[in-house]
Amino acid sequence: MSIIYVLIPLAVIIVCIGIAVFFWAVRNNQFDDLERQGYSILFDDDIDSPKQTKESNAVKQTDERN
Repeated sequence: MSIIYVLIPLAVIIVCIGIAVFFWAVRNNQFDDLERQGYSILFDDDIDSPKQTKESNAVKQTDERN
């Protein structure tokens, strides 16, 4: 029975810490982009964007001239 006097305040402290962590995450925009991380696993990062393709083609052409 005396353990309840320890467990109830401990549970209240843990809940308060959880609420504080939740509000910290919301304030620091941790929940703004929930979709990007889910999609990032599906698509390769190795695919060149058009800008990168132009730059890599320019580098290849200068290498061929030398």
